[in-house]
Amino acid sequence: MSERNLIDGPLQPFSLIPPLTIREAWVQASSYLSASGVEDAGHHAELLLRHALSWERVTYLMRMQEEFPAESHESYREMIQRRGSGEPTQYIIGEAYFYGLSFRVTPDVLIPRPETELLVEAVLEEADRLWGPTAPICAADVGTGSGAIACALAFERPSWRVRALDISTAALSVARSNAQQLGVSERLEWLEGDLLLPLEGLELDVLVSNPPYIPDEDREGLMREVRDYEPHTALFGGEDGLDPYRRMMAMLPRLTSLPSIVAFELGRGQAQDVAALVREAGYPQIRIVNDLAGIERHVLGILD
Repeated sequence: MSERNLIDGPLQPFSLIPPLTIREAWVQASSYLSASGVEDAGHHAELLLRHALSWERVTYLMRMQEEFPAESHESYREMIQRRGSGEPTQYIIGEAYFYGLSFRVTPDVLIPRPETELLVEAVLEEADRLWGPTAPICAADVGTGSGAIACALAFERPSWRVRALDISTAALSVARSNAQQLGVSERLEWLEGDLLLPLEGLELDVLVSNPPYIPDEDREGLMREVRDYEPHTALFGGEDGLDPYRRMMAMLPRLTSLPSIVAFELGRGQAQDVAALVREAGYPQIRIVNDLAGIERHVLGILD
């Protein structure tokens, strides 16, 4: 489904036509979202319906033929209207899942992506190979946003100490709340500042980052959910999208020594350029990880 509005003329407001069952409410919402240009409309209609009812999926499936509660009509109508206008479902319900964990998300932070889970997996795999799974590792997540990477690392490896960095005070507030909710706050340290600057004079074993990497010229071609709702400071990486990688590599000498592992997420077609930057920074061993679509999505530099 394309991003354009498939209804001739302006999109009409969404309204439910009672009386109706829960399934019928879902059908009406799915049809509206599909006409609004929302991909996988049925999935989003279900997520919002279950949120409106405060139901887990099993309950939802078992009770679909029941009458849709009148007291939930307005909240569901409003959520579907917002989604039809392009607002991401995760912002509407205030939650996204990453690495099997629930994270609070707001428009101050990027919505965690499934492909970033592969970055976490690769970092854990290389760290376990170098030091074993119980070693007291010191890691840093640069541009932590919601705290997804930092919290996942701390959750999976209780022996790790993780520094979470972001230039946004609001993002760090969201990340702190997620760490508290997940029970990993005591293993996290919060630093505010630009890229690696807060790490000056510190020692790290692992540096991981999912920085802004979309080229500025690609702005207008983005999905409306991304372009109009997600924070631009977390999206755009300069003319070719590589400015944050260049700057981070130039900042590495500010640390007491090179981290044994550096790991980055990146965009389509950027892997070889980022690998060259990492290699020039002193990393002889380069590993490139593909995402599930076969796109070169992550670059790791590893010291021998």
